[in-house]
Amino acid sequence: MTIGEHILILRKKHNLSQAALGKKINTSGDIIGRYERDIMMPSIEVIMKIADALNVSIDFLVGKTTLELDNNTLKRIEEVSKLNSEEKDKIFMVVDALIRDFKAKKAYS
Repeated sequence: MTIGEHILILRKKHNLSQAALGKKINTSGDIIGRYERDIMMPSIEVIMKIADALNVSIDFLVGKTTLELDNNTLKRIEEVSKLNSEEKDKIFMVVDALIRDFKAKKAYS
């Protein structure tokens, strides 16, 4: 899938018109349309703005990963990555327990 296709799908997912997305990144809807049709390739600066506007990582937008992480999740991952090993282990234990609980509740509902 191309960057343009990703932009189109994400823009529609967020119920944004080309003009509305263009306004969020200080460009025109026509330019967004050209990106979506792969007529023009956005610069890295524009890709960063589009990723921010659509609340996804740059890697997801350009197709490097299929894991769609919003900016809040990415910020939390960055913060955890700055902790020492012992602190990370404690956080992972809590997260693992919560995930296990959520899965169990889902299985029994």
